[in-house]
Amino acid sequence: MLKYKIPTTPTNYALWYAYVGEQNPLLNQELDTAIKQNQTCSPVTSELLYRKHVADPVELDVRDMRKNLDAMVCELSQSLRDTNLDTETFQTQIDKDFKKLSDLETKGFSLEQVIGVVRSIVKESSSIRSSTVSFTEQLQKAQSEIDTLKTRLAESEKDMLFDALTNVLNRRAFNHDIEAQIDLSPTGTCLILIDIDHFKNFNDTFGHQLGDLVLKTVAKRIQEACRDGIKLYRYGGEEFAIIVPSSQLRVARQLAEGIRRALEKLSVKDRRSDKVIDSITASFGVAEWKPKQNVGQLIEATDKLLYEAKRLGRNRVMPISS
Repeated sequence: MLKYKIPTTPTNYALWYAYVGEQNPLLNQELDTAIKQNQTCSPVTSELLYRKHVADPVELDVRDMRKNLDAMVCELSQSLRDTNLDTETFQTQIDKDFKKLSDLETKGFSLEQVIGVVRSIVKESSSIRSSTVSFTEQLQKAQSEIDTLKTRLAESEKDMLFDALTNVLNRRAFNHDIEAQIDLSPTGTCLILIDIDHFKNFNDTFGHQLGDLVLKTVAKRIQEACRDGIKLYRYGGEEFAIIVPSSQLRVARQLAEGIRRALEKLSVKDRRSDKVIDSITASFGVAEWKPKQNVGQLIEATDKLLYEAKRLGRNRVMPISS
């Protein structure tokens, strides 16, 4: 661990203890490959190897349960919002019915008959209305509790490494890996930032479900191009990041250009309208770490190149050449 500058965390101790014990040839092979590709083993790689080869299955089950619970909460939350909206609509209709009932007094019935019918129906309707108001209050309370639970779940899931939608590594994993990469083996490290062009238009035109499908499709295509220790992360929204260790700007730029061309060939079909989106493109910024440059400066330099690619018309890689 000292040789490869591996942080002395409990997870890493357990992982490397298993490695030295040589009881799991697949673990040793994968760890050797990671070291060879990156000259170290990043925090995220260590965590994934630990989960795959060392962790107690019960611990993994708990993590899966948390992910499933989070998905259930999201679904239930939306159902409650929809039900709440229906309840408000029903209450509005009840209020209109009250007015109609009041108008009965103007029709050709005796006043006594009208009042009798009105009193009976109003009594029943008032009961329904009271129940509706109570149900609405319960839904609002439940919604508040679910929002609180989601916040608590988000806090408890800080150790999760994958983005739930695209199933690629998330921003937290990126922050861990880029810090470790620059601290331990910065020379030749390149960063690629990717932004899907006109993504807001997909959501506005076809809805968020299709927008999510575009994100998943793009992530899958980019992931297919990431090999030999190169990792993909969902950086945020419609942005992705790629860390390319032990490389050169020229090589990283070639990788970005290959991904850009692959994305141009993508098409996504909207099942509801049968419309096909075949205009998916992305803009790229590529930068190589420079001596004395910190993580923030590397990200800033890459982000400026991404912005320049968008300013020049999108669907391009910056810098133009290396």
